[in-house]
Amino acid sequence: MTGTIDPRAVVSPEAVIGANVTIGPFTIVEKGAVVGDESIIDAHALIASGARIGRGCHIYHGAVVGHAPQDLKYRNEPTTCEVGNNTVVREYAVLHRGTGETGRTIIGSDCFLMAYSHVAHDCVLGDHLILANGVQLAGHIEVGDWAIIGGMTVVHQFVHIGSHVMIGGGVRVSKDVPPFVLAAGEPVRVEGLNSIGLRRRGFSRETLDALDRAYFILNRSSLNVSQAVTRLKDQTDLMTVPEVQQVLTFIGRSTRGLTPAPRHLK
Repeated sequence: MTGTIDPRAVVSPEAVIGANVTIGPFTIVEKGAVVGDESIIDAHALIASGARIGRGCHIYHGAVVGHAPQDLKYRNEPTTCEVGNNTVVREYAVLHRGTGETGRTIIGSDCFLMAYSHVAHDCVLGDHLILANGVQLAGHIEVGDWAIIGGMTVVHQFVHIGSHVMIGGGVRVSKDVPPFVLAAGEPVRVEGLNSIGLRRRGFSRETLDALDRAYFILNRSSLNVSQAVTRLKDQTDLMTVPEVQQVLTFIGRSTRGLTPAPRHLK
C-alpha cells in the first residue's frame, strides 16, 4: 500500500507519521500525535496530540482520538490515548486520553469500535474487543480480551468487565461483570456462560464444564460471594483449570461488587 496525505488535511510537522499512511481531507493531526505504519485516517477526523495509533489501524470519518479528557480535575498534563495494531474506529467514535491519575487510556489490538462509541479517560481495553454502536464507557473502566458489548450500553466508571464476556444492548452496567459470561436485562444480570462464544474460540468441553460448575457454586447456591469462593477453592479438580483461577482472580480484584444472577438461578 502506498500512503497519501490529502493536501486539504492539516498535519503538524511535529506529528510522527509512519510509512504508507493515508490521511483524508480536512483531517487534523496535531503536534505530538503518532500514527503507525499503513494506517488509514479518513476525512474530518481529529488525531489530537495525545494519540498513539498503532500499525494498520483504520480511523473512520469524524472520529476523535487522543483529545483532552472530560474530567474537571484534568490540568492539561501530557497524557496519551494508545490504540493497538489493526484496530478499527468507526464514524464519530471518541477516544479520550488519560488524566494525570494514570496518564494513559489504552485500547488493545484488533478491536472494532463502532460508530458513536466513547472510551473515556484512563480506560484499559484488551485485544479483540467489539464495542457496538453508541457504547459509552466512563472513566477508569477495564475490559478484558474478546469482550463484546452491545449497542447503546452504558458502563459506570471504575467497572471491570472480564475476558470473553458478552453484554446485551441497551443496558446499564454498574457492577463488575466476571469473565466468560453472558449479561443482559434491566437491571443487568448474569444469564449464564457465553458458551457459543467460548466454543467458537476453541475452548474445550472440559473447560466449559469446569466453568459451568464454578458459576453454579458462585451464582446458584445459597452462599454469599465470600462463602462461594471458599467452597470453590476446596474443589481440587476445578482449581487446576486456568480459566477457573482467572474467575477467582477477577473476583479478588473486584471493587464495585459483582453483577448478580437472576433470582430464578439462585
